[in-house]
Amino acid sequence: MNEVVQAARGWIGTPYVHQASRRGAGCDCLGLLRGVWREVRGAEPEAVPAYTMDWGEPQGHETLFRAAFRHLKLKPLTHEAAGDVILFRMRDGAVAKHVGIASDIGSQPRFIHSYQGHGVVESPLSAPWRRRIAARFDFGEGA
Repeated sequence: MNEVVQAARGWIGTPYVHQASRRGAGCDCLGLLRGVWREVRGAEPEAVPAYTMDWGEPQGHETLFRAAFRHLKLKPLTHEAAGDVILFRMRDGAVAKHVGIASDIGSQPRFIHSYQGHGVVESPLSAPWRRRIAARFDFGEGA
């Protein structure tokens, strides 16, 4: 099994806590990615600034997308692999504000993510989720 997916599955059941990143104690979607990064790659590459809980970022700043671009390798949306980092736009024209990790590809794709009211779960990458994909990144070396 891919080590990124294995690490992410270890976070399933962690409750949702905005801006947190502690397996078993609490995390949000970015906190999940940060925690998996620490488990697979080591120290986080940069400090994370405060960010809002809403999907709407009215300023239009692609903060999450730019950070992913700095530390991960952008890949074509059609080149799916387990362990990919997937960025989502929750509505058309909105900034990419949700992130998950692809856990299975093929006929029944799935991804691991954290969201309010659910915590860390593994969900089907269903058509409604697929329509929201803004970018796909390779987790990088050692993954």
